[in-house]
Amino acid sequence: MADNKSYTCDHHEATRRVVLESGMALGATAALAQNAQAAVGPKTLPAKGFAVKAKDSGFAPFAFKRRDVGPKDVLIDVLYCGVCHSDIHTAWNEWPGTHYPCVPGHEVLGRVLKTGKEVTRFKAGDIAAVGCLVDSCGHCPSCAEDLEQFCENGATLTYDSDDKILGGHTYGGYSNLITVTEHFVVKIPPKMDLARTAPLLCAGITTYSPMRHWKVTKGMKVGIAGIGGLGHVGVKIAAALGAEVSLITTTPGKLADAAKLGAKDGLLVTDAAAVKANAGRYDFILSTIPQHHDVMPYVSMLRRDGVYVMVGALDGTPMQVWGPPLIVQRKSVAGSVIGGLKETQEMVDFCAANGIAADIELIAGGNLDAAYKRVKAKDVRYRFVIDLAKTA
Repeated sequence: MADNKSYTCDHHEATRRVVLESGMALGATAALAQNAQAAVGPKTLPAKGFAVKAKDSGFAPFAFKRRDVGPKDVLIDVLYCGVCHSDIHTAWNEWPGTHYPCVPGHEVLGRVLKTGKEVTRFKAGDIAAVGCLVDSCGHCPSCAEDLEQFCENGATLTYDSDDKILGGHTYGGYSNLITVTEHFVVKIPPKMDLARTAPLLCAGITTYSPMRHWKVTKGMKVGIAGIGGLGHVGVKIAAALGAEVSLITTTPGKLADAAKLGAKDGLLVTDAAAVKANAGRYDFILSTIPQHHDVMPYVSMLRRDGVYVMVGALDGTPMQVWGPPLIVQRKSVAGSVIGGLKETQEMVDFCAANGIAADIELIAGGNLDAAYKRVKAKDVRYRFVIDLAKTA
């Protein structure tokens, strides 16, 4: 009997050892597989889009890789992408330092294809959007205050920014797919016109954020300078906030659009008599002018404590400001850049509630070169949007 017990114990011990050793081997194999995957980087998906390969090359079809979804990622089938003036500045290297090939686009809207296992706000089939940011450090003071655009460790832009996951640089929304961390994906409310909503992801937040920061409210007198892709959306938002709005433009033909966009009136800043007649009128002027300009005619139209906020003059050329008109009436010249993700969602919801969308012209990706030239010539009312289902 003792021999039988000894045999049984030895047999059980041997069996347990085999099971443990097998489990250890399986664990080691899994660890090796994980280490091998880490060594080669995340899994990727084939993507296609439109890229410029040099500042004067023009756009051409371009194949590249997107990362597959990680635990916190959302994969989006891109339906529409707006054409922002920033895209042109970058593609044409007007802001020196563009990385080529460059796939622009940060007004991205589409349908969710797949989500990571830790994603809670989106599911396959939802309509979602991506704006100017796809990542930030998440822990600096600015990120902690939902101001990711000011990330003190460097936010990751949707395109032409260091790609901290795949390496190289990021590719934007002129493409069929985009993978983004859930935190940087915006929900689109039901019944919004999808093509006309896409531009809100830059044009909307760029104009909404400074109005909220400087507390534009009912009864204030607001001027919107530069009536293009950003400016026409700014007029609509200011009007929805209850302000008395004026268009301020250099293009006579745009004055006729004042009432349609929600403005009370409009004026030509090139008309010295009109500028003088409106001296001291505005509490707040938002400038969407995309290049350097003389700010003093606009400053003259501010009332005491008024503020002139620039969101577009990023061509790198310094501008002069004369001190006395600011000092004697406590006027301000300031700047603003997009908004954080919480505020971007707030802006989209505000636009949905107030029926605000961009005025657009739909184009195919094959027409981007002509579209860029028309934007430069101020020949669009008011935003080009790429229909990614069309290639030519």
